[in-house]
Amino acid sequence: MKRPCILVIDHEFPGTISTRKLVIETAKFNVITAYSSHEGVETLERFPNVDAVVLNAGNHDIPCAELVAAMKKMQPKLPVVVTSDSGQDDCGLGDHSVRTFDPASLLETLRSIFPEQDKMIRQTEKKLAREEEF
Repeated sequence: MKRPCILVIDHEFPGTISTRKLVIETAKFNVITAYSSHEGVETLERFPNVDAVVLNAGNHDIPCAELVAAMKKMQPKLPVVVTSDSGQDDCGLGDHSVRTFDPASLLETLRSIFPEQDKMIRQTEKKLAREEEF
């Protein structure tokens, strides 16, 4: 069973490290990062086999609702997680809404989308930890 690949669309600058990317990678998911909504659409066109998208509702180069609609047009069954701070509109079109930038909430959402893969990842981590003890 492969590890899920998540497309993270984050408005940070290329060359910097996205906090969301680090959090998701730490949970053993594969991550592809796009630094704008336009780049996110282009990335999904180039990598249509991503398993989910995490985007920030605050990205402003394409309105959130338009971005989600464009991605759903390309991949109708693609899970889209929209993150926003508690006072910000989550655009209402994502499959999952995380109304906080708390890493634990985002990971809980991703794990709920991929329960079998998450179980496999956790079992592998436990096995590796036991092997390190010896």
